[in-house]
Amino acid sequence: MQLAELIATPLVPSDFVDLIDPLRNGADLRGRVVAVHPETRDAVSIVIKPGRGWQGHVPGQYVRIGVDVDGVRQWRTYSLTSPVNRPDGCIAITVKAIPDGVVSNHLVRKAAPGLVLQLDQAAGEFVLPTPRPAKVLFVTAGSGVTPVVGMLRNAADELEDVVVVHSAPTANDVIFAGELRQLAKDGRIRLVEKHTDTDGMLSTDELAALVPDLAERQTWACGPTGMLDALETHFEGAGIADRLHTERFRANVLVTGEGGTVSFTMQAVTVESDGATPLLDSGEAAGVLMPSGCRMGICFGCVVPLRSGAVRDLRDGTLTTAAEGDGVLIQTCVSAAAGACDIEL
Repeated sequence: MQLAELIATPLVPSDFVDLIDPLRNGADLRGRVVAVHPETRDAVSIVIKPGRGWQGHVPGQYVRIGVDVDGVRQWRTYSLTSPVNRPDGCIAITVKAIPDGVVSNHLVRKAAPGLVLQLDQAAGEFVLPTPRPAKVLFVTAGSGVTPVVGMLRNAADELEDVVVVHSAPTANDVIFAGELRQLAKDGRIRLVEKHTDTDGMLSTDELAALVPDLAERQTWACGPTGMLDALETHFEGAGIADRLHTERFRANVLVTGEGGTVSFTMQAVTVESDGATPLLDSGEAAGVLMPSGCRMGICFGCVVPLRSGAVRDLRDGTLTTAAEGDGVLIQTCVSAAAGACDIEL
């Protein structure tokens, strides 16, 4: 089947080189899966050897990856959980399968060594400052623990007073359970596990009781929207909003994107586009002449006016809306339809 596809598909010289050395200098940034480690019944850590263009990451950041699922390239973001200076030069992400999650289920159930993924450079501001705070609190739920584990793996020895409050349905659903519990046993963190199937959801009042010196701690929180909204309200009400740093689940935002009808006004083309496909790809597939460059959101060669409607940034879930006359510009290579939208092309 692969041979037939190669024969039937027009190729340029770089395509043949990609088949031989997809991680080479000068190629679009890619990574090859070298190992997959189960973490829980529905979560795995995926070790990736990045291409030569990889620029490294700061603990707590995420990476946007592209994977082909049933012939369609899908892009999602995942926190990096690996040490920054692995001797083998590899990076790792940890993926939890979510209900109806096309990419997460594909990666958890089918990812295997040899799989080649598209990569963006690491991004995100959910990181520890320098110098390190004297007192730190991490509040996480589900896969929200992944950026925090990335921080702990790299900076645990630099933090003197750390409390981790983590929520999961059961004890067996705690991602990195063994590692977190060992850190607690060694006295490097104080770990509070909240098993929501039996204990119920964590409330801000309960958090304040569990961590009496909450107001003295710099807090990093990552998890479901409801939890983060409640924390933001609590910290703002206590006059300590500047001590709270949050990271919201990008994967949830991307999966729930609705897509919509995209009109390319000047070329009189209309196409239906889902909430995970870049507008650049949707336009090209419909025969629209689209400006483009790096296709990674870096060079801004694909910037065009959004005349009206809504699009979502595939890197961080940010929603951009526009009405006629607003003069809003978007990058089509990293934006997807979030409802009907009109592109001035």
